Amino acid sequence: MNLHSHQSSLIIALTVCNAQIMNPMPARTIAIYGKGGIGKSFTTTNLTATFAKSGKRALQLGCDPKHDSTTTLFGGLSLPTVTEVFGERTMKHEKVQVEDIVFKRHPDSLTDSWGDIFGIELGGPEVGRGCGGRGIISGFDVLEKLGLFKWDLDVILMDFLGDVVCGGFATPLARSLCEEVILVVSNDRQSIFAANNICIANNHFKTVGGTSRLLGLIVNRDDGSGIADRYAEAAGINILMKLPYNSEARDKADGFDLAIHLPEVGEKYHRLCDQIWNREVPYCEAKGLNYDDFMRLFGEVDSRKPDPAHPEDLRLSKNLDLDAAAMVKEKLEKEAAKEAFIANGFKAEGSGLISIQLPKAENTMGDKVAIGSNAASLPETDEFIKKAPAKKLPPMAARKLASRAENPLAEKPAPPPKTDHERLLACIDALPKVEREIITLFEIRKKSLSEIAIEQHIEQREIETHLNNARSRLKSLFFQLD
Repeated sequence: MNLHSHQSSLIIALTVCNAQIMNPMPARTIAIYGKGGIGKSFTTTNLTATFAKSGKRALQLGCDPKHDSTTTLFGGLSLPTVTEVFGERTMKHEKVQVEDIVFKRHPDSLTDSWGDIFGIELGGPEVGRGCGGRGIISGFDVLEKLGLFKWDLDVILMDFLGDVVCGGFATPLARSLCEEVILVVSNDRQSIFAANNICIANNHFKTVGGTSRLLGLIVNRDDGSGIADRYAEAAGINILMKLPYNSEARDKADGFDLAIHLPEVGEKYHRLCDQIWNREVPYCEAKGLNYDDFMRLFGEVDSRKPDPAHPEDLRLSKNLDLDAAAMVKEKLEKEAAKEAFIANGFKAEGSGLISIQLPKAENTMGDKVAIGSNAASLPETDEFIKKAPAKKLPPMAARKLASRAENPLAEKPAPPPKTDHERLLACIDALPKVEREIITLFEIRKKSLSEIAIEQHIEQREIETHLNNARSRLKSLFFQLD
């Protein structure tokens, strides 16, 4: 080869290298599914660490509202979640940045040969306060806007709860956000049943264009009973690895340490990660078993139908027929109207945007009027702020005022609200006192959260909670009014 040819080859190689640096190859994306408590976070953590130990740049993405997937990986630290960070930044009208939600493991106990380890927790709503699946969907939206799949990573491992049927937890399958899927089971019916459901879901998404492929099962805490083997054979699924119960591995996990530091555990994970990375594991064309076929793996299936309960069994005087179709239709119509109304900023069909006017500072008697003291104003406090009257009232007016104060029920009830404006005011009046005050100060008087905190002598986090509760209650109350 002459000098010119050698220089040309070198230039081409450098060009390719620079292109790879500027546009890194997409990361391998693997979703790990498993029933709650089966050891999916344990498995994901040790897979992540093993990939990093071989020099890969690995990201572990916790996709469970409990947000404890990465705790062991980060030595016991609990990472701030995408859900809570996004909520806090939104309330303060601030932007979310990568460093707010992505964290890096410091190589304190790791050698220089290890690749970088990153962690993210999607999180979710507080217990009883929202849908976990919606939190997953919203979390992925945030990460995609921050360029998740363009980051310079070698592998992304997603730790997913697998014993629910909510569409949010099927996001990587439904949207083909993961290239491959691993199912974590033990030799028990419930964990294998959950894995079978994920297998069926993945097959469904494949029929509508999904590209996620099933790698196989990891049998955690294997007791040698062979139940998982029977299922794998019947369903046509690979068994990737069997990890016997190991008390030392459990103690490592409980102490926020990596189980792969144990040679008998580390060797199994190292062998599996090499096979996955080198694409030596053939994809499964698992069919997923129907209910009867699945149950036959554990014994004979009872074909009898269950006995129905009758009205007399429940001590009902008559049978209460339910028109299910009409009920669903009514619910859908209400939801559609509600969503359309909220989406339009409380603008009813055929009308303009509802505007809220603050009341006058004083009434005709010279008293300062507190917001919320009548149906035509917004709430601030429950009482009038009294001051000495500007002038003495005539005797008859004074007697009427005293009588009204002694017997407030004698007054005529206020007519039901008719316009959307009146309905909204009535809804605000129906809020608890603290929520009325806070939503007025924030939405109407345009005060910041810090200003409200100082004025109300309440912590800012508590104000955010009251504000969210008020908004949620307003939406519900608005559509309850006739």
